[in-house]
Amino acid sequence: MLLYVNRIGERVHKQKHELLTTFDLICKPPVYKTRGFFMPPTSIIQFTLHQPIITMQSFRTELENPIVEKDIIELEQKIRLFREGKMPDEKFRSLRLARGVYGQRQPGVQMVRIKLPYGKMTFAQWKRISDISDEYSTGNLHLTTRQDIQIHFVSLDKTPELWAKLELDDITIREACGNTVRNITASDNAGIDPQEPFDVTPYADAAFRYFLRNPISQDMGRKFKMAFSASDRDTALVFMHDLGVIPKIRIVDGKEVRGFKVVVAGGLGAQPQLAKVAFDFLETDQLIPYIESVIRVFDRHGERASRHKARIKFLVQKIGMEEFERLVKEEYKALKNKSVHIDAAAWPETEPAGAPVHIPAYVIKNPQQYEQWKRTNTFEQKQKGFYGAYVRVLLGNISSNVSRKLIETLQNVVANDIRVTVNQGLLFKYVRPEHLPYVFSVLESVGLSEPGFDSIADITACPGTDTCNLGISSSTGISVELENVIRNEFPDLIYNNDIKIKISGCMNSCGQHGLAHIGFHGSSLKSQGKVLPALQVLLGGGAVGNGEGRIADKVIKVPSKRGPDVLRTLLHDYESNQLPNELFNAYFDRQGDKYFYELLKPLADLASLRDEDFVDWGQANDFATAIGVGECAGVVIDLIATLLFEAEEKIQWATDTVNAGAYADGIYHAYAAFIQSAKALLLDENIACNTQHGIMNDFEKHFIETQKVPVESFKALVMQINQHEPTESFAKQYLAEATAFYKVAQAYREQRHLQPATV
Repeated sequence: MLLYVNRIGERVHKQKHELLTTFDLICKPPVYKTRGFFMPPTSIIQFTLHQPIITMQSFRTELENPIVEKDIIELEQKIRLFREGKMPDEKFRSLRLARGVYGQRQPGVQMVRIKLPYGKMTFAQWKRISDISDEYSTGNLHLTTRQDIQIHFVSLDKTPELWAKLELDDITIREACGNTVRNITASDNAGIDPQEPFDVTPYADAAFRYFLRNPISQDMGRKFKMAFSASDRDTALVFMHDLGVIPKIRIVDGKEVRGFKVVVAGGLGAQPQLAKVAFDFLETDQLIPYIESVIRVFDRHGERASRHKARIKFLVQKIGMEEFERLVKEEYKALKNKSVHIDAAAWPETEPAGAPVHIPAYVIKNPQQYEQWKRTNTFEQKQKGFYGAYVRVLLGNISSNVSRKLIETLQNVVANDIRVTVNQGLLFKYVRPEHLPYVFSVLESVGLSEPGFDSIADITACPGTDTCNLGISSSTGISVELENVIRNEFPDLIYNNDIKIKISGCMNSCGQHGLAHIGFHGSSLKSQGKVLPALQVLLGGGAVGNGEGRIADKVIKVPSKRGPDVLRTLLHDYESNQLPNELFNAYFDRQGDKYFYELLKPLADLASLRDEDFVDWGQANDFATAIGVGECAGVVIDLIATLLFEAEEKIQWATDTVNAGAYADGIYHAYAAFIQSAKALLLDENIACNTQHGIMNDFEKHFIETQKVPVESFKALVMQINQHEPTESFAKQYLAEATAFYKVAQAYREQRHLQPATV
């Protein structure tokens, strides 16, 4: 059956006597809202369904959305249980991370990550976030490299209330952290890029909705990141993602057919890896089914015990691309949708602010800077007569007061579609050329008129030791110093868009240092019996284009206070020795990493350290490493009672979804119950567990072959999941089998612990 969702969220079908529901069964739990995150306005999405449709209530508005409301109530309940000591810390941490609540370096407060798919927010959403930052945080909005917004220093007990207020403007924090599908990023200029084959926004949006609250991606071994680039320029950096796509068009029988180049298994972190090509061309309606198959394989076969090996890049590295692709194909039969068609022609194009409006009187204080800004921060859109205008935001930090002023003064001259960029800035769209001076004057009045967007002067940096548990040394302090070097000593480099500088507070690459032309990550050195802050210098990374990239090479480690001298040395050497029109990475390749090691070696000499070298940027006291436990990655839950409780909970979820007619989702919940029950018994016997596939094999060996439990073949029982269509009959059968197995596991554990201990 072909099913359509029209712009008010009603399902329209082409067969009689079918009962329809809202945007449900595709991205279970059901979605009722018609605005923002829960229903693409004026969009038409067609799905090929392989399960019945049931009647549900029509849309609810505000916080009457039962799914969101349930989420928020559950968070509040779990916080209370945690406070009362009735929920283990590991279990609670996993739950709150999946709801965007992340522990900070400072005890007793949280970072809340706000999920903005492809970086989009409306003026109303921007204002809502600003107001909430004032009420619950410090009045600062931190723009991230994943196009999210983070607010810090939030009380844990206030997070449910904060979330509820965000939802009034359809803003979610669900699955912004934790072992989930993270925010889906995209080129910020998608839809207005003159070079794009077509707008990827509708497809990124559909993927976001499909996997939000999807059972297959709620408790993976690690996070899963996706990106959609607008063109072969690859401004979304798909080569460093778990899965990324670039739009392509082919001519078939004289007609244009849309598709994507698809790459998988890329990633940064301490062991960066470039993505591998899965498809040179995959038609658009096959994209979401392919992604679902990939995530199902990652969930089942991905590492879970060692979080440092738990990304999909390590799985592909371990089993090889050929075996990985075979496993992906095996999942196809079990998919709830064999085809997901997005009617991009029905996607609402961003509208200009309206008819030309009266602009209030304004003054440009620095005309020269305006000309620089216009040259470096604006571009003509593919929609003739309109411009995009970029805003450099130092370290990605913008206050709520500045945000509200921009909203108030610009909402009549730019489109109601603001994008957070991957280098922590902002993009305003549909600016008429005659309004550019006014826009600049507004930015100038709030200190955001710096030219050189996305140039070498526009440095990307993570929060580092300011708030992150994993930060080793300051990334924000050194970033400010490096920008000062460029501004004061190399002012013409604001026109250089070739070289990118990126800084992370540790090796995990949240600041994306691993793909920088000139990268730094926080580290430490020892000298004179003391520890001093250091920077690992990396050179030669960057995007090549069309889904290809380069990983930066580690060159040398230097004291942090010498970071500005490192930059001066590199830029002077490049200016003096480059060939005509030679780009930086070509220069790096020609000279070789040994050349740069020798060039920077004097700055690594520890014999001439001064007292200030032992103090990190922005600090007053001597440096000391204070690394906490990172929460962004996997949390291993190894408490037996908790695992069995989770299995019981998943049985209930499976029952609810099967009864609602969401058979594929119910099947996956039942699968998770099988795995959790088996893992509990294995751990109770002190048998280590890593992958779900390993759990099945180990349970077969230790419990089935030894006849400890009365099951004929556990693995065969569980792996029915990818051998059947997600029909009603199979869903009910599989759920019954999962329920029976859970009861066997519970009885076995109870009996085992009733037996007297042997000596």
